[in-house]
Amino acid sequence: MPAVARLLLLCALLSASASSLGVTVYKSVDDAGVVSYSERYSPGAKTFELGEPILDQIEGKLRLQAETFPGGVRFMVRNESYVPMQVELYIDKLNNAFGGNQPRHVRMVVGPRSSKVLSSVLAAPGGQLQYATRFQYAMGDPAPRSLAYRYPFPWKGGPFRLTQGPNGRFSHFGPKSRYAMDIAMPEGTPIIAARGGMVVKVENGQSGRGTNPGGNFVRILHPDGTMGVYLHLMQGSVKVREGQQVVVGQALAKSGNTGNSTGPHLHFVVQRNVGLALESIPFQFDRPLGGLPDFTAGNP
Repeated sequence: MPAVARLLLLCALLSASASSLGVTVYKSVDDAGVVSYSERYSPGAKTFELGEPILDQIEGKLRLQAETFPGGVRFMVRNESYVPMQVELYIDKLNNAFGGNQPRHVRMVVGPRSSKVLSSVLAAPGGQLQYATRFQYAMGDPAPRSLAYRYPFPWKGGPFRLTQGPNGRFSHFGPKSRYAMDIAMPEGTPIIAARGGMVVKVENGQSGRGTNPGGNFVRILHPDGTMGVYLHLMQGSVKVREGQQVVVGQALAKSGNTGNSTGPHLHFVVQRNVGLALESIPFQFDRPLGGLPDFTAGNP
């Protein structure tokens, strides 16, 4: 089958599964290297996975700087985002360091729109200081304890149905999406804040699949340190900006079909930093929501 035809077949299969989002699509490769997709399993076929949305990249808004001064070096982090960042710095391969050449390890939280000195290393007399660094980070502060909260529906209109719930086999199996919920709804449905807080990140310019599997989205930091994320939004529909405080029921955007989405729906997830890792956490809506749990959800 020509490549274009295979691509059209894939799009058709994904579109056909849009109404349920629980349909498994299988990818197989024959002896000639031809790739095909089907809803029916065949020997050797593998499940076609969309992958987790990329939700925690901050695009250069967190910078580690090494500032030299007479006799040593100072390591500073600048956080230009609107969310606290937990950072970890390893300084190893030290040579001629004052106080010994053992590796240094620092882990701390850097507040939003602020800078913090992580560590300083002095050179021992009579030699040149040498070192290497390893640096990692995660959004949010892991210290606050999550408060009990029942979320009102983050949309207007309906009724709509849950089409993939927690531990869904189609795409809700990674740590960042395990407890997410997908709600099928027409494109253009008003999306509203289910909990108040500060908007810390938005994406508004993606069309179609684009480069981010989550498509256009809004991330809101709640007072207890958790974050609500609203994904696959319509291009150009986001009404809020980073750094803006929002209240429950405030208009955020319109639902769409952007990113790795098999049909128009809202992907809603609550996340928190669990210790240098951003993961989804269980949550509940404040009223029943119809769905298809037998087809889309795994074991709790």
